[in-house]
Amino acid sequence: MSASEVIGQPEAAATESAAPGKHVPGEPGIWVLLFGDMLVFTVLFVVYLHRRGENRELFAESQNALNRNFGAINTLVLLTSSVLVVFAVAALRSERLRPLAPRLTLAGFAVGCCFVIVKVFEYHEKISAGITPSTNEFFMYYFVLTGLHLAHVVIGLAVLLALSRLARKPEPSRTHIAFFEGGGCFWHMVDLLWIVIFPLLFLVR
Repeated sequence: MSASEVIGQPEAAATESAAPGKHVPGEPGIWVLLFGDMLVFTVLFVVYLHRRGENRELFAESQNALNRNFGAINTLVLLTSSVLVVFAVAALRSERLRPLAPRLTLAGFAVGCCFVIVKVFEYHEKISAGITPSTNEFFMYYFVLTGLHLAHVVIGLAVLLALSRLARKPEPSRTHIAFFEGGGCFWHMVDLLWIVIFPLLFLVR
């Protein structure tokens, strides 16, 4: 063995050991999508806060009609689902725990479905009370923000369902794992958006 080969081995080992620390989950394209999506919501949040500042009494009075219990339950639902998806990603990366990945992903999907169910009850309560997007400006923003988020939840649930099938592969490739991680990141973004929307609409005075 030559001196260059001997020197090269530690360098290669150092590169391999450093790789996990530099690991970015998912494909680069998914991050472009996520940041673009979050930018759209950020613009909506800024517009909402601006209009709230100009109509404080109307927004505060309308906010009292919201059911904070529904919002709090859905916050716990999405946080629980996100934790299950985190465990699913970790299981998929581990050969020993890989059989758990499909179950954890389906569990995250099932818990996430509860968000949709609670949101249906919440909307039914508002509409039964005669509250619609045309009621006033606050409820227009309420239905736009929560409705747009609900659409992301439904898309995210479809992604989780697809990931549960992907997780059944006995030996997933790096591309499969990256795709799985990207789908998980999308679901975490849905969770993050709700963590902002819930206090913004339901709690902030």
